[in-house]
Amino acid sequence: MIEPVNTQDFTSQPERRKPEEFKHVQFRIEAGVARMTLSRPEHNLLNEAMLREIAGGITLAGERNDVKLIVLDSACKVFCGGIDVGEYTSQRVFQMLDAFHAAFAGMLEVGKPVVCVVNGPAIGGGAELAAFGDLVIATPKARFAQPEISIGIFPPLAATILPYLVGPKIALELVLTGEPVTAERALELGMVNRLVPEPQLEQAVKDLVTRISGHSGPVLAMAKKAILGGMGLSLREGLKQSMNIFLHELYRLEDSQEGLRAMVEKRKPNWKNR
Repeated sequence: MIEPVNTQDFTSQPERRKPEEFKHVQFRIEAGVARMTLSRPEHNLLNEAMLREIAGGITLAGERNDVKLIVLDSACKVFCGGIDVGEYTSQRVFQMLDAFHAAFAGMLEVGKPVVCVVNGPAIGGGAELAAFGDLVIATPKARFAQPEISIGIFPPLAATILPYLVGPKIALELVLTGEPVTAERALELGMVNRLVPEPQLEQAVKDLVTRISGHSGPVLAMAKKAILGGMGLSLREGLKQSMNIFLHELYRLEDSQEGLRAMVEKRKPNWKNR
C-alpha cells in the first residue's frame, strides 16, 4: 500500500465536499454504478481541487451500499493530461502530494471495482489514473505516457504499480524513456483489458458494466480484496490470505449462501447485496 504523506504543514484534513459542489468531476449514480466523469477543459489537468474531488467521489461510492462499481471516464478529448504544473510548486508540493495520495490510494483501497474508460491521451498522472483502475477499456485514440523523466523527475506512482502490470523491464523502459505507448501495445502489455473501436465504446462499457453489476456487490468487493491483497506476497502467503477471506468473510454473506442454493435449484440468484 502507498504510505500517506506525513508533514507538519498539514494542520487538518480537507473538508469533504458534496458531489453537487464538484467543479471538475461530474458525479452521478445510475443503476448501482457510480459514474465519475473528469471535466476540466481542455486537457483534464489535475490540480489539488480536482484530485480532492476524485478522492471524495470514490470515498462516497465506497460508502454507498447501492453502488457495485465505479466508472471513471472523461468529458474531454484528452482522458487526462497529468498534473497542472502551475500548482506543482515548492510551496504547494506537500498539499499536492497529499491530494494525489488521497485519490490514488482511494482507487486502490475502495471495495468497488473501478473501470477506467480511456478514449484519448492519458499522460503522466493521467496514465497513472488508468494504471490504478481495476479494468481499462480503451479505443485506438488512447495512448499512455510517463514523460516526467524529461523534466527531471520520475513518476512515483507509476514506478510502483507498473512493475506489477507489465514487469520490471517494461516498467523501466516506459519510465526511463518517457516514450508514449499506443493503445494496441498497451493491450499487448496488459495495461488495457479491452480495446474497441470508438463507435463501439459506449456499448462495450455498457456490456461490461451490466455483466459486473449483475453479481453480488459484497462478493465483488471480496474478490478484489483477495486479488489485490495477495500482490507482493509469496504464493503460500497469498493463498493463505485468500482462503482466510473465503472461509471467514465470504461464507458469512447471505449472498454466498443464496448463490449456492440457486445453483442447486437451477435458478438465477436473487442477490440481497449483504
